Amino acid sequence: MKKEGIALKNKILSGVLIGFVAFFLWYVMLPPLNLSSPLFWTYLAILSIFAISILLYSSLLKGMVKRYVNVRTPKWVTYYIVGGCLVGLAILILNIFCSPFFNAEEYARRIVVDETHSFVQDVAPVDFSKIPLLDKASSEKLGDRKMGQATEWVSQFYVSDLYTQINYNDKILRVTPIEYAGFIKYLTNRKEGIKGYITVDSVTGEANLITMDKGMKYMPSASFFENLYRKLRISYPTTIFDDANFEIDNEGNPYWIVPTIKYKAVGLKKEINGVVILDAITGDSKKYRVEDVPSWVDHVYSADIIIEQLNHWGEYKNGFINSKFGQKNVVNTTTGYNYLVMDDDVYLYTGITSVSSDESNIGFVLVNMRTKETNFYSAPGAEEYSAMASAEGLVQEKKYVASFPLLINLNSKPTYLLSLKDAAGLVKMYAFVDVEDYQRVVVSDASLGIEAALKKYLGEVTPEVDASNVEEKEIVVKSITSAVIDSNTYYYLTDTENEQYVVSIKVAKNLLPFIKVKDKIKISFVKQEVHQIISILLIN
Repeated sequence: MKKEGIALKNKILSGVLIGFVAFFLWYVMLPPLNLSSPLFWTYLAILSIFAISILLYSSLLKGMVKRYVNVRTPKWVTYYIVGGCLVGLAILILNIFCSPFFNAEEYARRIVVDETHSFVQDVAPVDFSKIPLLDKASSEKLGDRKMGQATEWVSQFYVSDLYTQINYNDKILRVTPIEYAGFIKYLTNRKEGIKGYITVDSVTGEANLITMDKGMKYMPSASFFENLYRKLRISYPTTIFDDANFEIDNEGNPYWIVPTIKYKAVGLKKEINGVVILDAITGDSKKYRVEDVPSWVDHVYSADIIIEQLNHWGEYKNGFINSKFGQKNVVNTTTGYNYLVMDDDVYLYTGITSVSSDESNIGFVLVNMRTKETNFYSAPGAEEYSAMASAEGLVQEKKYVASFPLLINLNSKPTYLLSLKDAAGLVKMYAFVDVEDYQRVVVSDASLGIEAALKKYLGEVTPEVDASNVEEKEIVVKSITSAVIDSNTYYYLTDTENEQYVVSIKVAKNLLPFIKVKDKIKISFVKQEVHQIISILLIN
């Protein structure tokens, strides 16, 4: 009886220990109860190994209590091991049959890329009062500086590095939450929560610490069941989540935007099938289908999943074999991306280049981060990092670092706009780079403003014209030649009286290339050593 009591006690202790470890692992790992989730199978494997070890130890201990001379490994251990191997083999076989090798076309169709659009028609001419000149790194500097000024906050909290780009009531902002600075700070502040978040205006650089009457309770840095991901797992035990984004609605209320994921087989063909919107203050949440997400939400799809799907589109659209061997028309995205804001939505921009990586783009894509609507624009030209290197090369003695460029519509042409930053991350210069010809690049001191850089790029920096010094005259062309200076074309004329003139192509771009010797023209010009023509008209 005593031995049986010991055996029963061991079984109870083993069961309690296994149950405790199962809960602890779940509490730490937060796996979804979903067979397509790799995290679920990882959790199950770790728990199974631990359970087998405990039960085996208990069984061996039971044998020793009964004074067995030879204690053998129980048969059930073998069954468990064989069963585990069979499950692993089944998952492997299933994943092979669901892989791109057998389903290349299906992987290529994960994102629908419309190749019929025109960049000039889709993207409005650049409005520099609404262009996000600050990148994430610069926004972080400004946000940290703003937080440092709030002495009563900085000792208890820190600024998250999320800095989500959003369109907030026609303002382009990066918004990021404030987090608890450690477990002890959480315990001392959890009753009131976190009563603020940081916004940085991507256009003006204005940073603000926005305070609220009620504090945010459900945060990634919170502990116990106020932890954001633990709260989500309790509310949605079978749902697979992507990374959470922090956004604010049109009234400035803070929310966590958490995309939900579906896989094919186990961990393959990742796709977003919905969104959970969780109130950071109350913890109330609601699950939406992708097509029903409120319009104020800007980030339904993560940049990582968009880039992955674009690469699969470029790689597998002509089949798996072609993607590895022939590689006809195989393309991929360039390394890096940026965001544009248009029509109250945020778009991801990235270049598309050939798989041979020849430092040039064949075009680029714009992807709506809320709807995944994707347009490809054919525009052969410089790859982004080539443009960045070209801008850095003009001021290489300063050792400035270029930000990843913005793509803008400048004079109906795709043009790169980027910032040059010093070692402290401060923007020191702006640069314009021609997409088609990355050697056409202009940099300008940031202190002079973006308009100064624009005028320099367009060749519009000309001396003021005194109207009283302007003369008109009819001349006969004796000679005419052209020259390109700083990427701008100028024509040099001599008339039959041996007077010399210079005129920019911008004065009459549809006329100057066709003027020839002996043509009679009427001009307005500023008299100087080489007269500057400001208007021109062909008479005969």
